[in-house]
Amino acid sequence: MQPAPELNALRETIRRIEAGGRRASAVLPFGVAELDARLPGGGLALGSLHEVAGGGNGAIDGAAAALFAAGIMARTTGPVLWCLTRPDLFAPALAQAGLAADRVIYVEAGDETAVMACFEEGLRHGGLGGVVAELGRLSMTPSRRLQLAAESSGTPGIALRRWRRQADARDFGQPTAAATRWRVSALPSVPLPVAGIGRARWHVELIRCRAGETADFNVEACDAQGRLGVSAELADRSVHARPAGRAALA
Repeated sequence: MQPAPELNALRETIRRIEAGGRRASAVLPFGVAELDARLPGGGLALGSLHEVAGGGNGAIDGAAAALFAAGIMARTTGPVLWCLTRPDLFAPALAQAGLAADRVIYVEAGDETAVMACFEEGLRHGGLGGVVAELGRLSMTPSRRLQLAAESSGTPGIALRRWRRQADARDFGQPTAAATRWRVSALPSVPLPVAGIGRARWHVELIRCRAGETADFNVEACDAQGRLGVSAELADRSVHARPAGRAALA
């Protein structure tokens, strides 16, 4: 039975009241149908906060997570603010993931408190394609401020979780206001018919999705336009995903 027109109108009124003065949220599709199908609206919400971390504590998974974030930002329009405390970001690698050097504004802050302040200011600015901030810790209260800032401007924000010590990673997985939470791990590269190194591959886990479902995928790493590739596992529809009926925490 279809809902009555009066009920639909009431739901729309409630949605507008809850949204307040915030902009309608647009989405950025990944271009991988199986992945986009797991995200509300068919893509990554632009006016929202997202969390990305490496699947392990090593440098390789951490680099994969950074390139995953760079690939997302590569497909936005406008300059990208990247906030960090250590000058250890390899710009040519970001360019290979589609994020050209002339689009990135680097902010090297003294500590994570300063990074958080720059993150929030960048999200509120409204003239950026996106903001990435490298953070070890992220609790609910500051994440709410970041989410509200992203909603107010329509700018996507990525909290790139990086840890110097294992103990610093303890809060990852605790509730935050982020719309999605991702974990990226490096896989063996695509095999070639001759000796050499093929395109990098990642195991991408969507471990939290507001109003969506969790899932995980094996994909080919971002190309020069920031686009993920469809690996053999996805092409054959043998996706390593959690049961479809398992909803993520809201």
